[in-house]
This record gives sequence, structure tokens and C-alpha cells, in this order.
Amino acid sequence: MEISEFISSLPVLIGNAVETNQWFGYGAILLAMFLENLIPPIPSELIMPLGGFYVSQGQLDFLPVVLAGLLGTVAGALPWYGIGRLVNEEKLEEWLKKNGRWIGINPQDLARSRKWFNRYGVSLVFWGRLVPGIRTLISVPAGVELMPIPPFLIWTTAGSLIWTLFLTITGFYLGDNYANIEKWISPFSSIFKTVIVLIIAGVLINVIYKTLRKLIKN
Repeated sequence: MEISEFISSLPVLIGNAVETNQWFGYGAILLAMFLENLIPPIPSELIMPLGGFYVSQGQLDFLPVVLAGLLGTVAGALPWYGIGRLVNEEKLEEWLKKNGRWIGINPQDLARSRKWFNRYGVSLVFWGRLVPGIRTLISVPAGVELMPIPPFLIWTTAGSLIWTLFLTITGFYLGDNYANIEKWISPFSSIFKTVIVLIIAGVLINVIYKTLRKLIKN
């Protein structure tokens, strides 16, 4: 089954689980949100509003739906964080010592990058969880920069809780129109993506500027 076919079949699969047993429904939402964080094309905007719809129909309860979505989201963020940890700063520093001159980056540049992430990383991890398309991959730089697991989990959970609550409540009030939420929030997602990209670009420009200044002085 192709990913597009799987995505289109998600509402049916979750619906079948809900019809079978209420707890199967919660489990299906948890698993779907876990996969949504592993496979970015799977939209949470399709899963959690559907859960909210079933709450409005009296087939599921609100708090367990939100909790299932939250647990699935946080669990799905951990593998990407782990991948980032595998490509950690120590390994990058060793590689840069040997090959950094070929790409114009040295271990000191890497240290400055980590200092920047330590200053702004918490904000990026938190706000990144609220942006479709970015919310999945924001865990990678957190792992690369060796962000400690406790604050990573705290801020990932905080951002994810807001997102799952928002989608579930929206699905509850939209009822049969829950599937339209992805289309409605798309413009706002684009704005958030643009803001984050501009922030990252601004930081990179600042680093390049300071590096060039230092080279000119020397």
C-alpha cells in the first residue's frame, strides 16, 4: 500500500477501531499520531479532528482522545531526536577537524552554533511542534545539539499538547466538516513556516557576517 493510499484510508481504519471498541479507538489514534511523527506526509490535521468528531458523537471521551494523541506525538518525536543524537556534536567535531577546511567550517563554528541553539533551542522545539511540516523534523536539531532529554520532553509535550487540544476541539465543533481543517489552517501554517525560516536565515547571515568580519580583520 502506497503512503497516499494509507493516508486516505486512515479515517476508515480509525472509524473501524472506534466501532469495534472504545479503547481500540484510543489506541488507533495513539498509533496514528505516532506514525504521523515518524512519516511527515501523514497529517495530524486529519487524525485529531476525527477524534474530536467522535467525541461530539458520544463514541469517545475528550480527555482520553487528547491523551492518546499526545502520547503518540511525543513517542513519535523520540526516534527523530535519537537520529540527531547519533550525529552528535562530538562526531561532527572530529569530522570537522579532519575535513572542515574543505567546506569552510571549523569546530569553533560548531561550538557557536550549539551556543545559539542552547539560547533559542527551547523556543524552537516548543513553537516547532505547532507548525505542520516542521513539527516532525524539529526534533533532529535538538538531538544533534545534544539538548538534554528532560527539557526536550517537557517542551515537546507542551507544544504537542496545545496542538492536539486545538485540533481535537476544532474537530468537536466542526462535526461532519472536520476534514476541512487542514485546508483552513494551511495559510497560518505557511506564515509560521516563513517566520521560522526567516529566524534561521537571520542567524545564519549573522554568523556569516561575523566570520567575514573576523577574516577581514586578520
